[in-house]
Amino acid sequence: TATAGQLISAVHNVIHTSQLQKQLNNLAHYDSLTGLLNRNLLYNRLAHAVGRCNRYGHSCAVLVIDLNNFKPVNDMHGHNAGDMLLVEVADRLKRCVRETDTIARFGGDEFVVLVSELDTGKAHSMAQAGTVAEKIRATLAKPYFLRLKQEANAETTVEHHCTSSIGVVLFLANDTTKEDMLKWADIAMYQAKETGRNRIHFHEL
Repeated sequence: TATAGQLISAVHNVIHTSQLQKQLNNLAHYDSLTGLLNRNLLYNRLAHAVGRCNRYGHSCAVLVIDLNNFKPVNDMHGHNAGDMLLVEVADRLKRCVRETDTIARFGGDEFVVLVSELDTGKAHSMAQAGTVAEKIRATLAKPYFLRLKQEANAETTVEHHCTSSIGVVLFLANDTTKEDMLKWADIAMYQAKETGRNRIHFHEL
């Protein structure tokens, strides 16, 4: 029979293995900086949303969000400041959407929001998606106050202004794929940039 010490050791090993599996799962599916979903889990959520749209006749929207004036933060204050700004952007995005919606960091200073289960009618769905996009645009355009560590643990607060360009594509139950939605929303985002930035542009299906 196992001794008490062996049983305790076995329990510790199980706990350690479980913790390791959880850490590996987080690395595989979540962005390490912001805690948002990464590309892998976003693709899964998109596929699920597309399936539900086709099955139940809902519509959904994909928003691709790119930050304007992000690079100067890194150039002037270092990458820690840039990381702080990205974390703040993630927090603001969470306050702009419902718990049933999905937010992902797609890489660098680009984010994706999946707004699910919108109205079945195109006009109402576009209005709902537009309301969410405008809330995000206005929220991200507010000033950022970054508390940076200096020498001897002194802190200084840097004010930075950073807007966003947002591309939106609406999914209405048809043969559209998740790859199409991301591609079209990305194209719409670049059109928002080209027409002046701090704007929202809808991709017309």
